[in-house]
Amino acid sequence: MKILVKSARIVDNESPYNNKVMDILVENGLIAEIAPEIKVKKADLEIKFDNLHVSQGWFDSSVSFGEPGFEERETLKNGLKTAAKSGFTAIALNPGNDPVTDNTGAVTYLKNKAEKQPVTVLPIGALTRKSEGRDMAELYDMQQAGAVAFGDFKKPVSNPNLLKLALQYSQNFDGLVMSFPQEDRIALQGQVNEHENSTQLGLKGIPALAEELQIIRDLYILEYTGGKLHIPTISTAKSVELIRDAKERGLDVSCSVAIHNLFFTDEMLHEFDTNAKVLPPLRTKSDIKALIAGVKDETIDMITCDHIPMDSEHKKVEFDNALFGTLGLESALGALLQLFSIKTTVKLLTSGKWRFGLGEGVIDEGLPANFSFFNPEGEYTFQKEHILSASKNSLFLGKKLKGKVYGILVGEEYLASYDR
Repeated sequence: MKILVKSARIVDNESPYNNKVMDILVENGLIAEIAPEIKVKKADLEIKFDNLHVSQGWFDSSVSFGEPGFEERETLKNGLKTAAKSGFTAIALNPGNDPVTDNTGAVTYLKNKAEKQPVTVLPIGALTRKSEGRDMAELYDMQQAGAVAFGDFKKPVSNPNLLKLALQYSQNFDGLVMSFPQEDRIALQGQVNEHENSTQLGLKGIPALAEELQIIRDLYILEYTGGKLHIPTISTAKSVELIRDAKERGLDVSCSVAIHNLFFTDEMLHEFDTNAKVLPPLRTKSDIKALIAGVKDETIDMITCDHIPMDSEHKKVEFDNALFGTLGLESALGALLQLFSIKTTVKLLTSGKWRFGLGEGVIDEGLPANFSFFNPEGEYTFQKEHILSASKNSLFLGKKLKGKVYGILVGEEYLASYDR
């Protein structure tokens, strides 16, 4: 099968064709030729769009779907379709389903269910059985089945000895341990950032201290044990400082930040929009400034949509009773382009691959085709019709975003995006 991509600007720092407008010929899933103009007698498919840009396929390190157990929120099939049409060719799938992904059967189920989809699914296994924080799950067996990392979704490792043992044990098979940064005995029943807005609105606060204490503890344990630690979705200025210092001391630690924590502050709470109820909570302008600085100096290794579909029964309720979570896949490109350059945006959408065991997917002749197509220009207002997820709980509704996703190409499979 021959697929011809016409007049695409290549955005890939690792490619010899970076920032050049080229034609790309894909044959049988491999990049056969890259040149200023390619003529073929007959292509099975020609991909041509206004201001077409192409990059390595995008990856997200923290995506949740409902299946199994919460299909009313999102099915695996529709979730992967949403990811593809949002420009993502691979996702790491969180274990917060029912039953929890804490054994080889659960990992195999997800891998088999997604086998024929263009988006690669990388299951994250739970660190503890049923994510209850007591007994370590079968980490090695899950890795052999296809799990790429181990962590209890949105639940901290409260037992420090368990984290110690997990970091020591996982070194036997180069496993990646994840630890959610929150000390629950400080956070208690908090709903939002503990700050002047939480006081004015009468909402229970989660202090920055709850995140920072947990990170300090985890980094000390990592220094003692060695191993590989990933801290997902940090949200405070002090957290950036702590991880920057740990990296300077040579610790093998990585971290991510959710896009919405770069975009919104806790001023959003005045609208009592339950879509703004996220974990970690939206923080302050000074936190956002420090987080963006951490992204730019690569203290923060990757961004994530932290995509959590949530049905209306758990969002259209009083703020205290609403569950945490917002959508993020559909708005990812548009939000990032409002904050960063094209080059930085693409880097952020691809930089997590190395940590989760994916190849880089460089755009060069002879290598497999794994592309995300987009137009970085044009501003629009994000509306419900832009949401492909079964649930509609997006914090970005009504916000000005930038750019357009055209779709993805993985091997010989092309999936076009929706029109805006």
